[in-house]
Amino acid sequence: MVESTSTKSNFESIREWVVQHKLRTVGSLWASGVIGSLAYNWSQPGKTSVKIIHARLHAQALTLAALAGAAVVEYYDHKAGKNADPYAKFLPLDTYSQKD
Repeated sequence: MVESTSTKSNFESIREWVVQHKLRTVGSLWASGVIGSLAYNWSQPGKTSVKIIHARLHAQALTLAALAGAAVVEYYDHKAGKNADPYAKFLPLDTYSQKD
């Protein structure tokens, strides 16, 4: 039972890091997709230019999937109220009120 609790907290901490570093996560996923696709395509017969094009297409599809996943995570975090206004503590609204 203790193992599942530590796994859940570990998963939660990873999810929070991904939410805070969306662009870094998507960029890393894209780079690993390009490298993995190039490695796979290099083992296949064909021209070098075709291998590079296929690697780019695979990485592009993986990037779109990562962006869609980040959008879903952001949507559910915003819907749950966890990420409603992350900068509210830095900008007090009382001091910036309009005068009539």
